[in-house]
Amino acid sequence: MASRADGAATAPSTPAEPTEPSPGPQVDPAEPDVSATRAGRREPRRGGTATSLLKETAIILVSALVLSWLIKTFLVQAFFIPSASMHDTLIEDDRIMVSKLTPGPFDLERGDIVVFKDPGNWLTEETVPDPTAWHRAVNDVLTFVGLYPQDAGEHLVKRVIGLPGDRVACAGAGEPITVNGVELDEPYLAAGAIPSQMAFDITVPADSLWVMGDNRQQSSDSRFHQGEPGGGSIPIDNVVGKAFVTVWPLDRATVLHNPGETFEDVPDPS
Repeated sequence: MASRADGAATAPSTPAEPTEPSPGPQVDPAEPDVSATRAGRREPRRGGTATSLLKETAIILVSALVLSWLIKTFLVQAFFIPSASMHDTLIEDDRIMVSKLTPGPFDLERGDIVVFKDPGNWLTEETVPDPTAWHRAVNDVLTFVGLYPQDAGEHLVKRVIGLPGDRVACAGAGEPITVNGVELDEPYLAAGAIPSQMAFDITVPADSLWVMGDNRQQSSDSRFHQGEPGGGSIPIDNVVGKAFVTVWPLDRATVLHNPGETFEDVPDPS
């Protein structure tokens, strides 16, 4: 006999209406998912930022040094004037820039101011004062960045008077310099200087230059080395470049023009 509980009829249950999920936050597909973006983004670590800064600084410094080396090697180089041999055009402690494109792509001309490496024993006769501590410090900095040569103490600066094949002469003290028979009017000479205190007559060898200082009585130039190989002329290969501007001190900053009118009537050597 079935138990009452088992046989009692129960009302059929009504199926529940399907429940729609409650809508979540609406997202505009045109807008970025800010929460997702923030969740996926990592804050940069401070150590990484410092490393990146050091790397960028090193790249900048190396690039600057390479650029400076390229400029010094192929374009321009800085020199200073240590003596009185080029007064009044250049005086002691002037800083000049020298174009290394001359000689090279551009030819040297009479009247150019050139820096050249000592061909041998010239500097022993030049009065060159020892640099002060401040000057040494400046020179060390310029050398480090490549704008000043390691062997700057082995260079001289003079003016080109004769090119290869030119006959350069002077009849004696107080007489003018002649080049290929033409007397020179030299407005660049130092105040009170005379063209030469000694007589000479030389034909410039091939691939060489006859050079003289503007302060003739204070310049140990080609005239004083006639007994050496080249007869006082210097090899063109020793020329570093042509001085084209004085940059320091600022009150002496100027372009170093070639006095073309001095040599315009000089004929080419026969």
